[in-house]
Amino acid sequence: MTQTTEKKATVKVKLGENNYGKAEINLMKINRGGKRHEIRELQVRVAMTGDFDAAHSKGDNSELVATDTVRNTVYGLAKEGFTSSPEVFGKELIAHFVKTGPKVTGGFMEFTEHLWDRVQVGGQGHDHSFVRQMPKRTGRIESEDGKAFKVTSGIAELYVLKTTESGWENYLLEERFTTLPETHERVMATFVTAKWEYNTDDVDYDAVWDKVFGQLQETLTDHYSPSLQNTLYLMGEAVLSLCPEISRIWFRMPNMHHLQYNLGRFDLDNNLEIMHVDPEPYGLMEGWVERA
Repeated sequence: MTQTTEKKATVKVKLGENNYGKAEINLMKINRGGKRHEIRELQVRVAMTGDFDAAHSKGDNSELVATDTVRNTVYGLAKEGFTSSPEVFGKELIAHFVKTGPKVTGGFMEFTEHLWDRVQVGGQGHDHSFVRQMPKRTGRIESEDGKAFKVTSGIAELYVLKTTESGWENYLLEERFTTLPETHERVMATFVTAKWEYNTDDVDYDAVWDKVFGQLQETLTDHYSPSLQNTLYLMGEAVLSLCPEISRIWFRMPNMHHLQYNLGRFDLDNNLEIMHVDPEPYGLMEGWVERA
């Protein structure tokens, strides 16, 4: 005989902000329209927002889109669409789920794109052989109604380094725990993570990303850097000057220390030639650069 136990009274609660969907969907699309192939590789997360209270509070799954369906939709719509940028593809995905999901009112799509370049053969890029690059392209597309969208694009793991024209001096020296000596000559290296927002919907996202990617590297070279903070600011200023479509840009830039190794004890000179790459701890600079 099965005994039943009385259910204890619980505190009153309600469902707050929530979403559901599918993450880490790994997609590659190969354009085989001619002898010279094109490839794009994305890792995608799609999340839906809407009236999902019954599923959470009552276990009622009626009219819910299965997350397995979300995964299949990403691949299916990539076959039928995804003819331009990942940002536009994200808009297509969100609009689709708002249209087809009875309880879906909005959502977001986040992506990380792995970049591929052509293998060079005799100074020419090969038609169908590629090598993966280190930097990654990132983005987030969100909408409350599947019609109006907020787009944020970005870049991650852009590892840049300059062997001269960088220093760290004129900082607060008379402080109890300060031991670091000033220098006007050092190696400066950082992983650039950046994201930017737009002030218009009329954007060629691929072209803008290429411009930002190139400008970040160019700005690294064009000045003496008294600090990583100053380089961050100048990178932002340069991007906003180049790209009127961008309203503001955010950076995360750790100072990847490359320290001059002490070879004097071996009677060897070291003119900033032999460096110890110290992974941690590191200085970390973050900030938005915005239009004034």
